[in-house]
Amino acid sequence: RRYGAAVVVMAFDEEGQAEAQEHKVAVCERAYRLLVDEVGFAPQDIIFDPNIFAVATGIEAHADYGRAFIDAAREIRTRLPHAQVSGGLSNLSFSFRGNNALREAMHAVFLFHAVRAGLSMAIVNAGRLPTYDEVAADLRERIEDVLFNRRADATERLIEVAADAKSQAHAASVDLTWREGPADRRLVHALVYGLDEWVVSDTEEARQSCARALDVIEGPLMEGMNVVGDLFGDGKMFLPQVVKSARVMKKAVAHLEPYIATEGVAGQSAGKIVLATVKGDVHDIGKNIVGVVLACNNYDVVDLGVMVPMTTIIDTAREVGADAIGLSGLITPSLDEMVHVAAEMERQGIALPLLIGGATTSRVHTAVKIEPAYSHGVIHVSDASRAVGVVSELLGEQRARVDEAGIELAPIRERVAEEYRVIRENRAAGGGGETVPIAEARSNRLAIDWSAGVAPAPTYLGPRIVPGLTARALVPYIDWTPFFRSWDLVGTYPRILEDPLIGAAARDLFADAQIMLAEIVEGGWLVPEAVVGFWQANADGDDLVLRVPDASGVMGRRVLHTLRQQVRHSDGRPNLALADFVAPEDVDLVDHVGGFAVTINGELERRVATFEAAGDDYSSIMAKALADRFAEACAEYVHHLVRTELWGYDATHFDLEELVKERYRGIRPAPGYPACPDHTEKRTIFELLDAEAAIGVALTESYAMTPASSVSGLYFSHAQSRYFGVRRVGPDQLRDYAARKGIDVAEAERWLAPVLQP
Repeated sequence: RRYGAAVVVMAFDEEGQAEAQEHKVAVCERAYRLLVDEVGFAPQDIIFDPNIFAVATGIEAHADYGRAFIDAAREIRTRLPHAQVSGGLSNLSFSFRGNNALREAMHAVFLFHAVRAGLSMAIVNAGRLPTYDEVAADLRERIEDVLFNRRADATERLIEVAADAKSQAHAASVDLTWREGPADRRLVHALVYGLDEWVVSDTEEARQSCARALDVIEGPLMEGMNVVGDLFGDGKMFLPQVVKSARVMKKAVAHLEPYIATEGVAGQSAGKIVLATVKGDVHDIGKNIVGVVLACNNYDVVDLGVMVPMTTIIDTAREVGADAIGLSGLITPSLDEMVHVAAEMERQGIALPLLIGGATTSRVHTAVKIEPAYSHGVIHVSDASRAVGVVSELLGEQRARVDEAGIELAPIRERVAEEYRVIRENRAAGGGGETVPIAEARSNRLAIDWSAGVAPAPTYLGPRIVPGLTARALVPYIDWTPFFRSWDLVGTYPRILEDPLIGAAARDLFADAQIMLAEIVEGGWLVPEAVVGFWQANADGDDLVLRVPDASGVMGRRVLHTLRQQVRHSDGRPNLALADFVAPEDVDLVDHVGGFAVTINGELERRVATFEAAGDDYSSIMAKALADRFAEACAEYVHHLVRTELWGYDATHFDLEELVKERYRGIRPAPGYPACPDHTEKRTIFELLDAEAAIGVALTESYAMTPASSVSGLYFSHAQSRYFGVRRVGPDQLRDYAARKGIDVAEAERWLAPVLQP
């Protein structure tokens, strides 16, 4: 509960798995009372699964299973306020395994009725799911006869048409008969399926049959995008598919724009949204996807790009008459900048909804830090798939709504404000774990027996550029799992390609990625560069003291500051700091620390600009996502060189799966990540490496790296070094850390805000 978990409750009790409607409802109601009345669990965080069972099995006792689930879902949503209902849909059609076409049709018909009865979510292969209306009327009737047990011979009648359903589905997979319809129908089809091959000619044909070019946009194009929006909202399409649909839409609109300009008319917009990556941050893949999704739903999106100052955001919102503002950021200092923007909007009397998104943002931070600074609605949007629903409700009438079960809901601003109030209260009550004084944490540091010595010295000291890097050499080191996550497809590669829900979308996306990957490698789009340095080092408490020669060769000292865990571990584990992995000054050993920076240069910006000028957001986002993967692959490749050659403390070679799981010796933590959450330590690393002069990578005022596809960090070689999270920094360590760095406590508090003890 402290971390915001929900629960899924299967309908089982002492008698076993609930099959009849009455038993399903009784079990769920009993669980609801236990959770809500006795435990105090939030009812909106309870998901009931009343058990979907196979129908059409030929066993008479199973004939009522479909109706029992649908009726139970309706009663649960009515009698148990705010609780949700889920189900595993594949069970329903298990009798017809091997006949995917019939199974998909059964799922579509079942969902049509179950969702209306109160089903909130389901496990289903949405990439292969037809709509209710796409199921042939005769087949649909026979399926409904089975689901609702309307005839004694329902199963036999469904079996009669099972083979026909399978053969018709095969024919449809290579069917181009949609090209035989009128132009407006072809445009709708192209938008829904992301097909841009014929869109310009179809758009022109449609224009010639309309009185105005704008009629094509307000007619078939908006009809198609409405279908896309509905499918996306229902979980039947996924982000990569929506972005492809947007590419089709933009090509059509680009063809029509010259004609519309001569007509002197404009279409209606659902609202105007200003989006920006905040000052100091250069990452925009997620923001771009949100912009595309909103544009697909008829919102006018003003994307200000990256590194956008607060005044530009506010002034632009006023100038364009924005209906809402969306702020994005990846690095943790962006969180603080978002608070500043919110406070300034409050001071200037801006009364627009404020949307917060990005990898480091969270409901907790939004509730605790941002919402108290702004009184006109702040909502954290966890991913692009939620953006349209949030914005449409925000910009709609601010009145009470009714959910599927007839439960009245307060307007979204009121609901979210109440959620955030509860989060703040829970946070103030001590959520996040007990902390110990920093002196006690240091007394529980990692105990290493340094009598065994340290790793051998690196092959050189100081920084050097890594020669001969090529994109081709990095391909085997790409970790594809984060690539899918950047498109809101969550799963582990390669298993995600066979996922029953998102596998089809993942396979299509992966195929497109391989095409662009080949173009990158063969065409030399991306140029990886890296600089690596090593220095003699010892630990002084929680600091790392590096011996670094100046230009004249005189040895000086540079200090890297680390933070220590202060959370009390119930199992007696040590409270770690990165300094623990380096020999302390009092053991008379010369240890070493490494540092690195890698970046992806080349033609990325030019290619992205070309894609965007052509209205091809899909290829633009794809190129940026692949560049990020190449940067991480470069960091992994160079770390391998460090372990086996440049430092040479571990000659073991690992396969790709072992590399991804980091089974090798040594770590490469990066400032801003859990083990060293202070981004300002990048400045010392960059100065030691002379990174900007060496490979052209620089730091913004918020310590984001530019180009955005860049990685930097430190190397530790000790066999006991491992990744960990600092998690909570108490006020005593905060004061100590500020003193060690020679900065004000207020400044240290600003950079460490995400990990400070509440």
